[in-house]
Amino acid sequence: MSGFLRNKENKSMLASLLMLSWPAVLEQLLETVIQYVDTAMVGHLGADATASISLSSTYTWLINSIIGALGIGFLSYIARSIGEKNEQKVQRAAGQAVTVAIGIGLLLTVVTLGIADKMPVWMGAEPKIRPAASLYFICINAPLVFRSAILIFGAAIRATGDTKTPMYINVFINLLNTALNYVFIYLLGFGAVGAGYASAIAYILGGILMTAAFVKNPVLRVTASCIPLRKEILAPCLGIGIPVMLTRIVSCSGYIVATGFVSSMATTVYAAHSIAITAETIFYIPGYGMQASTATLIGNALGEKNGKKERGIALLALGLIFLVMCLTGGLLFFGAEFMMSLFTQDAKVIEIGTKLLRIVAFTEPVFGSSAVMEGIYNGLGKTKYPFFVEILARWGVRILGSFLCVRVWGLGIEAVWYCMIGDNILKALLLGGGLLGLNGFSDFRK
Repeated sequence: MSGFLRNKENKSMLASLLMLSWPAVLEQLLETVIQYVDTAMVGHLGADATASISLSSTYTWLINSIIGALGIGFLSYIARSIGEKNEQKVQRAAGQAVTVAIGIGLLLTVVTLGIADKMPVWMGAEPKIRPAASLYFICINAPLVFRSAILIFGAAIRATGDTKTPMYINVFINLLNTALNYVFIYLLGFGAVGAGYASAIAYILGGILMTAAFVKNPVLRVTASCIPLRKEILAPCLGIGIPVMLTRIVSCSGYIVATGFVSSMATTVYAAHSIAITAETIFYIPGYGMQASTATLIGNALGEKNGKKERGIALLALGLIFLVMCLTGGLLFFGAEFMMSLFTQDAKVIEIGTKLLRIVAFTEPVFGSSAVMEGIYNGLGKTKYPFFVEILARWGVRILGSFLCVRVWGLGIEAVWYCMIGDNILKALLLGGGLLGLNGFSDFRK
């Protein structure tokens, strides 16, 4: 790596990668910290309040994944068009982003409001918490058009190389949400539903701000004439985004099934598992923070038809994230007990969770590398292969392995986490092998 960085062009690429990455990493770091605080604020209301809100978490993750995947389609297309210096394609893609954001937002609003009263029943909630859970679900999903604007317009803005503006807006959204939580939950006494009111207001204001930033972006230059549907622009954007969406649906559904295996264990074990997953989140943020910036720079290089630059960015991104995640993995290993103690005072839960976090700490570099490789595929617009990798790794290793370990062989929670690690390792190997097989990526030394 040191020899690689002696080249002036490589140093310039590294500077660009760092400049685009740090706002995204900081943004996700602050969001995670605020989510920790948010969870704690609701947790003080008791188990029923926590359950009322947590029932919606899987649906929220799935909805955000669907919208975010469409945003990746526009990010890849716009970044490539910028590399081609084709201003008309950039402008038209920005117009299509408006149409898609409004369309998917309205569609998902209708769907989610239609199932709001059924959702708690499907999730097996006790009758006494179903009304609050349904109302919270309505609150956070009623402004889905604004949430779509945040995710899709934010992706389009990042594609232009501006990662700071989406960071500022998303940090504002989370800070506002936390402040309003205090007002609605404690001062006004609305309880768990108050958290829903707070989120709805934060989404609406955040969506307005992101739309304003999107319209004012000097590169996108969106105009009303570009908003009507254009098949030649929309088709390639969806062609990239839909496989990403399917990949995330496969991942989410796999997580739900795997959680079902663990929930059949003792309550202490399940609590340790859930808290450990939450505690680990903050340590793999660099991987996802670098994903969008890597995709943007790869897309630019692709548009420039600069294969050497594509390889250089890929090598730099993978080398950088591996080193960073070695550091975060070490911090996770030595700080595992401290992280568990932030979320619970139960000594047994802390003991089990600490073991789990130390098991997974060694594979943080692998996990981060997979996230960055997904960014490389997104930038290249080749998103179908990662979809099949996700099916094979998530369902063939993690789900099937967890089923055999828990339901057939009667093994403990550690075995489930080893299956999760196997999933991560296989995914990294397959994604890396796929990159080496791509034309132009077969030799990183060129």
